[in-house]
Amino acid sequence: MDVLTPTEFRRQAARMADWISDYLEDSNRPVTPGVRPGEIRASLPQAAPEEPEDFTQILDDFERLLVPGLTHWNHPRFFAYFPASSSAAGILAEFLAAALNQQAMLWRTSPTATELEATVLGWLGRAVGLPDAFEGVIYDTASVSTLHALAAARHAAVPEIRQQGLREAGELRVYCSDQAHSSVDKAVLLLGLGLQSLVRIPVDDDFRMRVEALEAAVSEDLLAGRRPMAVVATVGTTSTTSVDPVVPIADLCQRHGIWLHVDGAYGGVAGLVPELAHLLAGCERADSMVINPHKWLFTPFDLSAFFCRRMEVLRGAFSLVPEYLRSAEETPNLMDTGVQLGRRFRALKLWMIMRAFGTRGLADRLRRHVAMAQDFAARVDASEDFERLAPTPLGVVCFRALRPDLEAEALDRLNQDLLDAINRTGEVFLSHTRLRNRFTLRMALGGLRTTPQDVQTCWELLVATLRRLEERPAADS
Repeated sequence: MDVLTPTEFRRQAARMADWISDYLEDSNRPVTPGVRPGEIRASLPQAAPEEPEDFTQILDDFERLLVPGLTHWNHPRFFAYFPASSSAAGILAEFLAAALNQQAMLWRTSPTATELEATVLGWLGRAVGLPDAFEGVIYDTASVSTLHALAAARHAAVPEIRQQGLREAGELRVYCSDQAHSSVDKAVLLLGLGLQSLVRIPVDDDFRMRVEALEAAVSEDLLAGRRPMAVVATVGTTSTTSVDPVVPIADLCQRHGIWLHVDGAYGGVAGLVPELAHLLAGCERADSMVINPHKWLFTPFDLSAFFCRRMEVLRGAFSLVPEYLRSAEETPNLMDTGVQLGRRFRALKLWMIMRAFGTRGLADRLRRHVAMAQDFAARVDASEDFERLAPTPLGVVCFRALRPDLEAEALDRLNQDLLDAINRTGEVFLSHTRLRNRFTLRMALGGLRTTPQDVQTCWELLVATLRRLEERPAADS
């Protein structure tokens, strides 16, 4: 018997719906919390209660004790990392998914979850320009998608590795640019290949993989008796959102029989926007690709869409069916596509979001984000106090405060101070990276509720804060 009666559940659910609606409308709260490390934990009991507690009090404590320590990713002025704001449709879908509590490991354990996943990923794949030859499966994050892509590539290169392990595999090689996500490093670690198997290829002035350098690295490895296993190209790199030249990379992979995986975790959804679709040129020739709707498609975290044109290879790497999971139905089972057995009903939220917005509505919102990024980039370019450090093909602007009279170390320190001061205000939240060994500020546009006025607020705050830092007494600097 549940602790909440149906009547009480309805009452508390109504209160939570009101709270969530108010929360999503509130842009006045600070983006980041003003708490110290350990403060939230110190406010909580050290042991669970022995007796049931009133749920009204639990929700009161949620507001009083937990909300003050939250970083608000849904805030319209959250400009750090990649904004991952959630939509009302996705939130409602998560509510339903939690109630239904589906375990989509076998077709028979949830026919709807299994078949909806295939359907909605078919929608997304076609919407971004992938051919029907790609099958899709949902994982939690791009890191897990990349791990499965490289596991499939390893199985394709060395099928006997499933039984014999790495002893007879020889030296395998994986290639990516020096701007690729660290999930590639983690994948080669988890696959037992070792970091020495990962070859980081240098990039051009626009932070895109240099194909001639990739060709040289592959040729060198072949001459040395090593086995090129996979290339990871990126559509929307983490630091700059640069786009690797996928077409010539695909040509190279085809010539040498190398698995091509495209990391489109952030930039892949740009294929929804007709004038941005060229950024995905060549992706249709990849062996696998990942797109994360929870990054830039208003989907509550987590949902990573993995597409593969050789799904039989992935199943060959992972399929393992113990007797207690055998079934008579001759249907694909999601458990055969990776290390995870139980699977959440993640497809429901993507299905509801794509229906609630429509592909045209989604494209309109992505287009507005890119336009706001271009507007902010134009402000940087027109200013004598700031400079842009990378192109802005999508929704991220990389820039820094510029002082020609400062040495490199002092200029880095000024920009670090500027970032810290901006974030301490709670008005906005920016993050940073390093580009060509320069401390770089990142402004990422992608919040569902972000407006041009929010961009204006951020710019004015940057200008005013920089002026205040420059007016500090020398002893304070």
